Amino acid sequence: MKQFSTPVALLLLSFGTVVAQNNWTLDKSHSRVGFSVTHMGISEVEGDFRDFDATVISESDDFNGAEISFVAKVASINTGNERRDNHLKAKDFFNAEEHPELTFKGKLHKQGAKYKLKGDLTMHGVTKTVEFDVTYRGKIATSNGEKAGFRVNGTINRHDFGLTWSRTTPGGELVVSDEVEIIGKIEIDRKNKA
Repeated sequence: MKQFSTPVALLLLSFGTVVAQNNWTLDKSHSRVGFSVTHMGISEVEGDFRDFDATVISESDDFNGAEISFVAKVASINTGNERRDNHLKAKDFFNAEEHPELTFKGKLHKQGAKYKLKGDLTMHGVTKTVEFDVTYRGKIATSNGEKAGFRVNGTINRHDFGLTWSRTTPGGELVVSDEVEIIGKIEIDRKNKA
């Protein structure tokens, strides 16, 4: 029987850890990444991105420490109003022509029974570290593999990312609030090996 030296054994153990990583992909048909802003101080306007993708790499069953990557195509922004969508894609806001993607890279951390998602959000060519609250809604087995669900919620200030267009009403209320609520309803898949 072959004996392995300590460094070789450690290398093999490390390799085993890498192989044990679970790679999850986004179930786009059961996921939504949206936002909400206050309009004129009296109501809310919601929207989402229609073209987006995400991957999750986790070494733990409960997703503690999982690495999250997300990308959305800015031109896919949708608020249910074409004129408003075109304004959001233009230079006053996202400038989709010069900054076609919104990206996030970070990690999920378990804190007691709750989770936090912390990482770098890049939008409008500006990268800032952000943190969101996450509700882990559990995991189930299906005939094709496993599914897991999450709800992500947090608030960012659009001015931090250079989205500074602003107007006020005659009463002094902002037409579009500086604070933007981010809402993600995410379902991910890990397929059975063929």
